[in-house]
Amino acid sequence: MDSRISEPTARVPLPDTADNALKIVVAGGFGVGKTTLVRSVSEIRPLNTEETMTQAGLGIDETAQVQGKSTTTVAFDFGRISLNEQMVLYLFGAPGQERFWFLWDRLFSGTLGAVVLVDNRRLADSWYAIDRLEHHGMPFIVARNNFGNPTHSLEQVRDALSLSEDVPLIDCDARDRGSSKAVLISLVNHLHSLSSAQEKTR
Repeated sequence: MDSRISEPTARVPLPDTADNALKIVVAGGFGVGKTTLVRSVSEIRPLNTEETMTQAGLGIDETAQVQGKSTTTVAFDFGRISLNEQMVLYLFGAPGQERFWFLWDRLFSGTLGAVVLVDNRRLADSWYAIDRLEHHGMPFIVARNNFGNPTHSLEQVRDALSLSEDVPLIDCDARDRGSSKAVLISLVNHLHSLSSAQEKTR
């Protein structure tokens, strides 16, 4: 585990006054950092379904560009953030491999919005996530998880992913709690802007 990821030091109980829950999904390709983001930002020790990758996955899971990855999410990651005494945010990380994509539609059910996490070196791996979110009509933002120094500008990434200008695209470091929180704040701000725009058209 990266030394920059800070695990919660104590169990954080859910306030008795919490009566409003929000759900956000983090989607994206295999090995882009979804589990890491959920782990870095959750106030509780996150539930994850990571399993050790075995010989059975050879030829099925594309691991050539994720050197050193030895585990993989086989269902979903789950974390929690208390926004205030009444409102709690539940965070779900979707599995990245194609053989687990059948779980995505269920994870999307009841979701307020989503973050698509992308790796600058493997942008094509994020197309499916974007396609499914657009199919569901779900608001989302795109966050480029920076592994080393990016070789392309954000505008080049936007062009490569064919993102419309109204979809926020930001940089992040999923290992850093502050950076991961900024991603979620960007999504919430995007959702608020969309809601305000809808109100004005009524």
